Amino acid sequence: MPARRRRRAHSRHSGPRRPVTGSLPAVLLLTGATGTVGRALLAPLLDAGTPVRCLVRDPRRLGPDRVRVQIALGDLGDHLSFRHALRGVDTVVHLASVIRDQPHGSIEELSGVATWRLVQAAERAGVRRFVFFSTLGASTRSRGRLMRAKAVAERAVEASSLEHTVFAPSIIYAPSDPYLRLLHRMSWLPVMAIPGSGAAAFQPISADDVAACVMAALPGGPAATAAANARYELAGPQTLTHREIVALAVRAFGRRRRIVGVPLWLTRRLLQTVELLGGPTAFATWDEAELLEIPLIAARGTADAQALGVNPRSMAEVLGLAGPTGPPAPAAPPGPAADPRARAGR
Repeated sequence: MPARRRRRAHSRHSGPRRPVTGSLPAVLLLTGATGTVGRALLAPLLDAGTPVRCLVRDPRRLGPDRVRVQIALGDLGDHLSFRHALRGVDTVVHLASVIRDQPHGSIEELSGVATWRLVQAAERAGVRRFVFFSTLGASTRSRGRLMRAKAVAERAVEASSLEHTVFAPSIIYAPSDPYLRLLHRMSWLPVMAIPGSGAAAFQPISADDVAACVMAALPGGPAATAAANARYELAGPQTLTHREIVALAVRAFGRRRRIVGVPLWLTRRLLQTVELLGGPTAFATWDEAELLEIPLIAARGTADAQALGVNPRSMAEVLGLAGPTGPPAPAAPPGPAADPRARAGR
């Protein structure tokens, strides 16, 4: 083979190259596509014609959508899978997280360290925008392991060289999400047992409203420019205690049940025993129950969601217990004017 031809052949196969700008549509990498928010977000992304690649362990969990997306096999515990998943990716939406220890990693490893590794891989891959889901109240001083892990992950995102958007929501729910399905099964019992007093306050926001906020903030969305290097606190219009959320869910199921608080010391012993016996298949864990004792309140109420063009619906409306013209929801807590670029602790 002539030397010139050998050099040309070598140049064609010397290694992976980024696609030329404009030659191929930019790919969006979505982690957590089979979760509550992921399922709500995937449909509008695909309807908008966005090429989506999903990082998943089992593509079958995507259901019919698995034939409409690109598949990257892997998970948060396998950082070596990130490189392949990020090829040709312009935007990452990182939803995947865990609220209990898994066989392949702890809460700290999968909700904290894994995000740091994904951020590093995204920097090397030339990703433009990194969208991360933290949580309200994330702090390294929190009593909840997930909250501490999310705080570490959020710092890694903000300290990176990537253009980023951070969403910090209160409780996110959907009518068929795992927690409401658990409550539905429990509602067949004579009484509804909840951990502790159930007095911790939340501002639940529906997964569909959260997905609408994300769509607005993504590149090409109406709030894309404002969302660059911004942090949004997402909250619904109602402030409800955990006990009130359970009562609302029971009503939506068409049942009436007395709600009984189980002392936290007893809840902890019971759930630790259940987890010891059931392992990853336990119906609930102490780490999950403890999160329901930590209030998640946005100082600006629904202002950040409204800045993205979304007016969150009340939980009663989403569950079919009140129409949009029904009685007004409780007012959001007073706070400063909306500033989506505000950062926790700054």
